[in-house]
Amino acid sequence: MNRKQLTIGLFGFGCIGKGLYEVLQKTPALKASIKSICVKTKNKQRSLSNQYFTFEKNDILQDDTINTIVELIDDADAAFEIVKTALQKGKAVVTANKKMIAEHFEELLHLQKQYNVPLLYEAACCASIPIIRNLEEYYDNDLLESIEGIVNGSTNYILTKTVEKNISFSLALKEAQQKGFAETNPLLDVGGFDAKYKLQILLAHAFGVITQPQNIFNLGINNLYDFELNYAKEKGYKIKLVAYASKNEEGKIISFVLPKFVTSKDKLFSVDDVFNGVKIQSYFCDNQFFVGKGAGAYPTSSAVLSDISALTYDYRYEYKKLNTQHSLANEEDIFLKIFFCVFPYQLILSLNHFLKILKNTISMKTMAL
Repeated sequence: MNRKQLTIGLFGFGCIGKGLYEVLQKTPALKASIKSICVKTKNKQRSLSNQYFTFEKNDILQDDTINTIVELIDDADAAFEIVKTALQKGKAVVTANKKMIAEHFEELLHLQKQYNVPLLYEAACCASIPIIRNLEEYYDNDLLESIEGIVNGSTNYILTKTVEKNISFSLALKEAQQKGFAETNPLLDVGGFDAKYKLQILLAHAFGVITQPQNIFNLGINNLYDFELNYAKEKGYKIKLVAYASKNEEGKIISFVLPKFVTSKDKLFSVDDVFNGVKIQSYFCDNQFFVGKGAGAYPTSSAVLSDISALTYDYRYEYKKLNTQHSLANEEDIFLKIFFCVFPYQLILSLNHFLKILKNTISMKTMAL
């Protein structure tokens, strides 16, 4: 099959954008070149000549010689307007913006179909792990039972460093931001929102379930205290922020994002630093495990590059699970058994704090142990 020539308009030239440019320069066999780059800040020193840059999005979106848009900015609202206009103009799109995709999934599906153009976003989930492509192509059946994993490299890095270097949570977070692993707004990572957006995308490709972000419960690592961290060290556990989705007996999908004590018997135990790890369980294949770097310029750029390469062969998502006649639904009522390892005088405060977090999100059944 002959490859298409892609002329790319790039939005954003931050950590990932620069990484993509460098990777493209090292892969001349790929028939893709960046014609123009749209950035926000004018008076900023950049590694490329000024002739590459524009500050007006329509210089790219209205350019008929550009047939592919790569969107790599951190503003979800602005990103949606760029992607929407690009699809309406008949341009293929690659994006890494998981928040934008999660909040506008149904409309983006409609735009792809209406204008017959592909939208690829492998980089939005797990960076270097090709998890979406595998769910689309390899697990395109109804026998997938569960998916569980560490899908946010930033929080995994923070949790790893608090143990390895015996440093505070805040210092580990600062280090993650300095290295470009954490989002501009750290709450997106440490609050579990980034992991939730990724899980929402994976739900569509794994089970054919479309839901809104507010319908998936997330509890981040910013709610951890020294007590939990020290308890994990004492018992030989590790704490991991885990995204989980499973099919229950009623045929509905239970999904959430929570910090979890992980034992040495769990495959996620050895997934440290910025690495992501995803476990998939299916009826015939039993358990399979994917691992790879989940944050950083080059791992994310490699996923963007993979999507660009796929576009040269006219690849697009078929959303096979969404097109089945017996689509699954997301279960919004989840029952959790909670064990509170706190001293008596802390119990009321801790319980009230936890209930405030869960209010209007989860139906709880608690037991005094």
